[in-house]
Amino acid sequence: MSRQYLLKDNDFLVSQTDTRGNIIFANDDFCKVSGYGLHELIGKPHNIVRHEDMPKKAFQELWESLKKQGTWSGYVKNKTKEGQYYWVYAMISTIKHAKTNETTYISCRRKPHPDEIRSVSELYRTMH
Repeated sequence: MSRQYLLKDNDFLVSQTDTRGNIIFANDDFCKVSGYGLHELIGKPHNIVRHEDMPKKAFQELWESLKKQGTWSGYVKNKTKEGQYYWVYAMISTIKHAKTNETTYISCRRKPHPDEIRSVSELYRTMH
């Protein structure tokens, strides 16, 4: 079993993807926590950090919400480059560029409370 990487209270992870889910921006906190350098993330699918414990249904609901409401928020278990796991509370929004009408997605993530992680872990186990 892998070890958990605990985010600091002031960690604020930000990334932006294109419509195919490829990373086009990542901030320093995301690079630090994930263990990847910016050059290793840009152009790669965001699922490079997806933990195998995450149920596919959770991501189906995420994409359905983004398409219908333009936003989604929830809990995600990710993995670092070294194989540790970390939990985040994520808020994702759809962005449409005013001039080009290009769509991108921006995700802002923070440290969740341990009680929230326990609850969502139980829920996600039932979704597999």
